[in-house]
Amino acid sequence: MVTWPARIAEGLSVTLRHLFRRPVTVQYPEVKRPPKARFRGRHHLRRYENGLERCIGCALCAAACPADAIFVEAGENTNEARYSPGERYARVYEINLLRCIFCGYCEDACPTNAIVLGHDYELAFYERGENIYTKAMLLDPPPSPELATPQADPEGRFAHRAILPEGLTTRFGDPMKG
Repeated sequence: MVTWPARIAEGLSVTLRHLFRRPVTVQYPEVKRPPKARFRGRHHLRRYENGLERCIGCALCAAACPADAIFVEAGENTNEARYSPGERYARVYEINLLRCIFCGYCEDACPTNAIVLGHDYELAFYERGENIYTKAMLLDPPPSPELATPQADPEGRFAHRAILPEGLTTRFGDPMKG
């Protein structure tokens, strides 16, 4: 027959075992856990080793996106200004992170593997307009500065300016605009 002191000792042994275990909690801002290999984070537009952009402006990623979060406007490459190896390049490339569901369909649809979902997971923003990632924000830096493809970052479908009452301006996506 088990007496009450034995039951108390058994309960205390469980408590003492948990007392000396490593804590499960990670102190997040100071200690960051690396994400798993299949994690889908922030989008990146990749470049070739020679500095040219991989994106050819085909907009297959935008067609594959179930949330309609990607906007691509193609431009023609010229001999004077070459941005990608093909005939066209993405003149405007925008991703609306408020709409994006990080499904990875854009990554699967891209014929040149230009867009990839990286391992960056800190995507918080203070203003609603900061959720629009433009081509300049998405494009990986060139391997060397002289290989860069500098261009103006024109505003596209999501990043247009809207005038609000009292003269305030903000950036937001307009689903009614083309």
